[in-house]
Formats: sequence, C-alpha cells, structure tokens
Amino acid sequence: MRNRHSERHMVSRIGWLRAAVLGANDGIISTASLMVGVAASAASRGDVMVAGIAGLVAGAMSMAAGEYVSVSSQADTENADLAREKAELASQPELEHRELTQIYVKRGLEPELARQVATQLMAKDALGAHAWDELGISEMTTARPVQAALTSAVTFSVGAVMPLLVVIAAPQALLAPLVSAASLALLAVLGALGAKAGGAGVVKAMVRVTFWGALAMGLTAGVGMLVGHAV
Repeated sequence: MRNRHSERHMVSRIGWLRAAVLGANDGIISTASLMVGVAASAASRGDVMVAGIAGLVAGAMSMAAGEYVSVSSQADTENADLAREKAELASQPELEHRELTQIYVKRGLEPELARQVATQLMAKDALGAHAWDELGISEMTTARPVQAALTSAVTFSVGAVMPLLVVIAAPQALLAPLVSAASLALLAVLGALGAKAGGAGVVKAMVRVTFWGALAMGLTAGVGMLVGHAV
C-alpha cells in the first residue's frame, strides 16, 4: 500500500484570511472606539447606539469599496503582466525559453536539466510556467476583488455588532468601560484565531491587536471627554 503524503499550506488562505482578519479587527476597533468616544462625552445610550450603527454601515461599505479597489488594482497589474508575457511568448518563444531556463539555473539546476525542464513545462503550459516562475502569479495567491470586498464587508459587520450588543446590555454608567473591556477581549480572541489559521505565533498576535485596540479606544475616549466638556 502506498503512503500518501498530503500537505496543507497556509499560503492558500492568504487572500481571504487577510481580508477576514482585517475586516473583523477594524469592525471591532473602529465601532467600539466610536461608541466609547461618544459615551465618554456623557451622551445617552440612544446616541451611542446611533453612532455605533452608523459606524457599522459606513465602515462596512468603506471596507468593501477599499478592498475592491485595492485588489482590483492588483488584478489589473497581474492581467497586464500576463498579457505582456503572452505576447512575448508568441513573438519570441526562444528568448522566453532561455529566460525560463536561466530562472531554473539560478535555483540550482544544472544548465542542461534546466533547459529540459523549461522545454517540458512550456510544451504543456508556457504561459502558466512563466506566470508562476517569472511573475510569481499562482492560483493560490491571485487577486480576487469581489471575494476580498465581500469578506471585508461581512467580517467588519460581524466585528462591529459585538460592541453594539454590549451597549444594549450594559448599564448606562458603565458603557465606556464595559465596551472597552469586551472589545479588547474580542480582539485578543480574534488575534489568536487569525494567528492559528495562518500558522503564526498566537501570543504575539494577541498582544499586537489588543495594544492597538486599547490605544485607539483610549485616544477616542479622551477626545470624547474633551469635546463633551467643551460643548
């Protein structure tokens, strides 16, 4: 019986994982910070809820639009490079063959073996071979604008809902501290989950995300208190 060796590499998750972690993280931090700032200005629970809901909607749309535009630009660049490479393969295949051969030589293959590998790969899928080895474009890492936009919008909304639920349940006098504490706990969990899914260090990710979350909420609360006393 043959032994089957199956590996699951984290790089296959890089597209959706980046958008998901960024979306949820931003949803928690921005919405919680906004509500903490409003609560620190001695606003009513209703005002805090309105600010949080407005922040959720605006933030989700902003994240979706930003991710779509950003990843679309990446996709446009990839498509332009692929089109240029396709034209070069059609007009000067010998030069492209030598170019691919040199890539394999630099990676450690003997010149003759590198030439044979380039010949076989180009015979099967010349554009695919050059896309992977010359341009660094693969199926796993290719840009997907719609996927990134939807993932960011949904995860931002999920993250933003959490501090909103705390506002509903928390006593008026404790809105700011309870929203802050719950949001920091959620950020720590999110950091751990993101690190675990990506195969990175859990503790470092948790410390990093909670530090920046605490800083954002602290600064916003300070601004809210100053503005609340000024008006």
